[in-house]
Amino acid sequence: MNFLIDNNLPPAIARALNELTKSEGHSVVSLRERFPANSADIDWVTHLKKEGGWAVVSQNKFSKGDAERRAFRECGMPIFCLARQWGKMTYWNKAENLVRWWPSITEQALLIEGGAAF
Repeated sequence: MNFLIDNNLPPAIARALNELTKSEGHSVVSLRERFPANSADIDWVTHLKKEGGWAVVSQNKFSKGDAERRAFRECGMPIFCLARQWGKMTYWNKAENLVRWWPSITEQALLIEGGAAF
């Protein structure tokens, strides 16, 4: 499975997770590695939906507007929205916690058929 780490999490963490998980057949990329940094959420979500096989991890709650909410509801991808307190964590705390929770995130993503938001 492919995982996209949204712009509100450090790209270096995406690269680290990619190295740690590629032996399991997964890939992890930051949004900035796949799309222009200023890409609208609805644009990259639509693109990933067409490709298939993606899950998203983000600190964002994706609540900018009706079109965005509808795109995320209908995208068919697992979306892991990290709790608000992640925004208060240091870089290293985020890295530590994502590495700790990554096996559970990948396991849940593989179990999902259709879309779901956590």
